[in-house]
Amino acid sequence: MTTRTPVEPARESDTAAIRSLLDESSAAWMRGDGTAYGRCFTEDATDVTFVGTVYRGGDEIGRAHQALFGGFLKGTRLTLDITDIRFHGTDTAVVVTRGDVGKGRPKRLGKLATYTVVRDAGGRWLIAAVQKTQRKRLMEAVSFRFQPATRPAAR
Repeated sequence: MTTRTPVEPARESDTAAIRSLLDESSAAWMRGDGTAYGRCFTEDATDVTFVGTVYRGGDEIGRAHQALFGGFLKGTRLTLDITDIRFHGTDTAVVVTRGDVGKGRPKRLGKLATYTVVRDAGGRWLIAAVQKTQRKRLMEAVSFRFQPATRPAAR
């Protein structure tokens, strides 16, 4: 995973820990280990999938993903590319990623996810919320063409 935004020197260790957390979640996904995947989340986490399903709590997220790993997500990997990490106070950050799920390395990272991560009382970063969205490039292009002011600022 790569981070494209500059990191404040004082936040380097937090940024590394957050990257490690998302790496850990990807590794659990690749192993098909729903329990380990669920442990990346807080007890009261919210996971909104790109199809609109809402899971609550690390245990439920892990259990549901274990069922998915035994079914149509069997043998897949979660590929994430961190595009932005923004800290809000000392114990909260919002992380935006591009990514996808598939049997190998995807040619295009067509999904976006926004993670809210928090530091627990023991100092460990965990996922408190994630919301995933399928990018619609054609609709985005049409929107930008007919409403140029909707185009985000270049980064």
